[in-house]
Amino acid sequence: MMSIAWLVAKKDLRVEWRSRVILWQVLPFGVIALILAGLALGPATATLRHAAPGLFYVVVLLVALLAIGRSQSIEASVGTRTSVRMLGLDPAGVFLGKSLALLVELAVTSAVLLTGVVVFFHVRAQGALEATPSIVVALAAVACAGTIYGSLVADSSVQTTLLPIIVLPPLAGVLIAGEEAFASALTGSSATRWVVFLAAAAVAYAALGVLLYGVAEESS
Repeated sequence: MMSIAWLVAKKDLRVEWRSRVILWQVLPFGVIALILAGLALGPATATLRHAAPGLFYVVVLLVALLAIGRSQSIEASVGTRTSVRMLGLDPAGVFLGKSLALLVELAVTSAVLLTGVVVFFHVRAQGALEATPSIVVALAAVACAGTIYGSLVADSSVQTTLLPIIVLPPLAGVLIAGEEAFASALTGSSATRWVVFLAAAAVAYAALGVLLYGVAEESS
């Protein structure tokens, strides 16, 4: 299973590296969304700093929608899914590989967005660094959940509009817990319970994906 996961992850990352879609389209969208959010709040430093954790995660989820759609579109070409099924690849390995590739893409994008939060929202760099572990755990939950739900609408003609409706509501808890953990890191208070919640969500989505990804693929 892990060997298949590694092969799928390398394949997805290689496709993205060659296409540069994440780099030249998804990442600029995230930066623009972050800047516009800051402009909407006005120039007050205290307001920007207070809203930074929540806005960061909102933008991350918007970027994740694009990345999830892109991840599933890799398999959408004619015959690709049929070929994968004929090869007899373990669905659990495929799920873990696609989730890992999506996690790497989101991590790179989030690193840039986190830098933008420090620059544009006047957040302490030390606080942002302390929030990094919770952000990585939150991204793992988003990647696993996105891979599961994205597979359900991968072949749909209305994937672009249906994907946000399916993906965003289940990730509301991740958004809240991530924002709270980020805010706790900025204020120097304990974020343990929020990190535990995020870790539990990531493990739960990973377990669901391992068990049900093959079923989701068949139903799509």
